[in-house]
Amino acid sequence: MSKSIAILGAGESGIGAAILGLKHGYRVFLSDAGAISADRKLVLQSYGIDFEEGGHTEDIILASDEVIKSPGIPDKVPMIKALAAKGIPVISEIEFAYRYIPQHAKVIAITGTNGKTTTTLLTYHILKSAGLKVALGGNVGVSLAKLVAEGDYDYFVVEVSSFQLDGIVKFKPNVAVLLNITPDHLDRYDYDFQKYVASKFRITENLSHEESFIYCADSEPVTEEVAKRKIEACLFAISATKNPKWEAYMDDEHLIFNYRFKEKDKKHTIPVSEISLIGKHNMINSMSAVLSALTMEVSIEQILKGLKTFVNAPHRLEFCGEIDGVGFINDSKATNVDAVYYALEGIRQRIIWIAGGIDKGNEYDQIAALVADKVKGLICLGVDNSKLTDRFSTTVETRETRSIEEAVSLGYEMAASGEVVLLSPACASFDLFKNYEDRGDQFRVAVKNLKETKRAKV
Repeated sequence: MSKSIAILGAGESGIGAAILGLKHGYRVFLSDAGAISADRKLVLQSYGIDFEEGGHTEDIILASDEVIKSPGIPDKVPMIKALAAKGIPVISEIEFAYRYIPQHAKVIAITGTNGKTTTTLLTYHILKSAGLKVALGGNVGVSLAKLVAEGDYDYFVVEVSSFQLDGIVKFKPNVAVLLNITPDHLDRYDYDFQKYVASKFRITENLSHEESFIYCADSEPVTEEVAKRKIEACLFAISATKNPKWEAYMDDEHLIFNYRFKEKDKKHTIPVSEISLIGKHNMINSMSAVLSALTMEVSIEQILKGLKTFVNAPHRLEFCGEIDGVGFINDSKATNVDAVYYALEGIRQRIIWIAGGIDKGNEYDQIAALVADKVKGLICLGVDNSKLTDRFSTTVETRETRSIEEAVSLGYEMAASGEVVLLSPACASFDLFKNYEDRGDQFRVAVKNLKETKRAKV
């Protein structure tokens, strides 16, 4: 008799797991505590997958041989506790998908608090532009399970979160990338930062000497944890500082790669001018992607081509245009102080900084020196701007608004030719916008409208 699996959650990962389970002969039941969207219901119905919404039928779920849960469901909810009490295995969708990845295929898995989407997209782009049969998925785009179920790929580039890693057992990527670790999602980890660190490091737990682990030597929590652990993989440390002891580092205007792989010494130099991304943090992302591609034996010529032609995802230091010499950059994805630090550090021009929204417990000391050095003016875009104004009103000229259009206009008025208006909020968006994408989209439209207004007056 075929095994039964219950899937909790009808998001991208749940639908993908259901399709993959059906393909491999499981009896599949999908359950969502909330409402399932009409388009996802149609997908489930087209495959003949049993499902329910608006609650969980415990008798069915607790009779399953195995459960695959959405990354968004914490282990503390009653259903997960009941499954644990019965000894029923609960795994993540990436663990389930990994079982069915073709033996010849290679997996590059990328995690970190910040930068993982950019690095995942760049790695995929380099491999794709080199002509490889590569899939992009995980936390960005299509679920790994659906990719495995519906495609025939030689390479899988996957963005993975700590929540997904919490549910792995045998998941073992050929290349594991850990970009950085800063405090985030601590409510999920009992407000214990070390638990969050341990969760991120689960990406290394099954690695052997045949796999590679790329990590950022500039992230203190990462290097401290590497020193504590015996990681059997081939290690590649990268840094945005000039330090020849690492396998990849920045030297003035170049990225230097000096490493040993498959018992051969390798050395490459890539000018920063050849890379389409800006900012030191994006040099870390670029080095990670380049090393990932090199371990897949992509040529340096093909890698350079990919670096030149890459266009990043929206809302991540996205250049939105120029008006009378004033540049406008949309970094709406920067919802924490760490991300803002990278933006301020990476932009060379003087900056009019648009920030604000729902504060996430921010401490601004990390960026105080950069603000004093680089920021000409601060526009606070939020319902409650008191924390920002209290911290920076004595450092820079500060204005307040609840309108994205006014924020863009004020930025243009405050900036001189050759300077930049940067939306990099450091805060969540939900006081004035649907999400960070909505905030970034509205910023982009406001810049376009202002440009058209100025043109009409000429």
